[in-house]
Amino acid sequence: MPAHAARGMRRGLDLASALLVSVALVAPPIAAPAAPAGLVEILAASPEADWRTVDPEDTLYLTLPQGRVVIELAPAFAPGHVANIKRLARAGFYDGLFVVRVQDNYVVQWGDANAARPTGGGRLRLEAEFDRPYGAAESFVPLPDPDIYAPVTGFAGDFPAARDPVSHLTWLTHCYGMVGAGRDNNADSGGGPELYAVIGQAPRQLDRNVTLVGRVIDGMEALSALPRGHGEIGFYQKPEERIPILSLEVAADRPAARRTPFQVLKTDSPTFAAVVQNRRFRRDSWFKVAAGHIDVCNLPLPVRVGPR
Repeated sequence: MPAHAARGMRRGLDLASALLVSVALVAPPIAAPAAPAGLVEILAASPEADWRTVDPEDTLYLTLPQGRVVIELAPAFAPGHVANIKRLARAGFYDGLFVVRVQDNYVVQWGDANAARPTGGGRLRLEAEFDRPYGAAESFVPLPDPDIYAPVTGFAGDFPAARDPVSHLTWLTHCYGMVGAGRDNNADSGGGPELYAVIGQAPRQLDRNVTLVGRVIDGMEALSALPRGHGEIGFYQKPEERIPILSLEVAADRPAARRTPFQVLKTDSPTFAAVVQNRRFRRDSWFKVAAGHIDVCNLPLPVRVGPR
């Protein structure tokens, strides 16, 4: 390279270096991207409008020696069963009956296994309510990820649900804590005298085979920690093993001061959309690889106690 060309290149480099230094001295530093909000922060920042107070008319208080279990009913999906269960509860049908089955990683079942107790105007059997048609105006919040059991999953009326765009049917899904009406082989042999709650990995193969009537929103530990039955499919073999039901009440029948005003996060809210993304892309310091995927039963709906 000629000497004059080399001297020109050095002058150019020196000028560029000086320019970069001057820019660095006067330009504001580039801020690091903000850390994504965690679930606690997301819920703490949520507005009151993003929460729904559970209707006490559609709430059951199941009292066991181990504690109280609160169940939110789903009349939009199982109107006949829900009405029948409330009628049975108000007649005192369940009081003094037992938890008769606790199958590990599956279900807890309670009620009148012998179909011998007077129903007080309720019915022992109803036509199955496994699914229902849906209309264009029905609220449904789909999840963005595929599901192996249904064409689409998400939340309908704030309950975990699935739907088929071809048949235009929607149904509730057997996630942890969901409550269903036990039945025999005949699809129409249930009705509410026997109920169960899912206490294990979601048995989605039961979807559209049993009428789901609601879900546990509080006190799940009083069911999931019960002693397991050692009989076939988890039934207690001895009467003394059974867990007595102290009472099962409709919350609306209690004075307001003796109710708990539970609230659930609305699934059509901006806060819930943020929760979905938080659960899909876990960035907590413990996580090293984000799944980038969530299924309907790994997205439990946040519940809190609201103001009285």
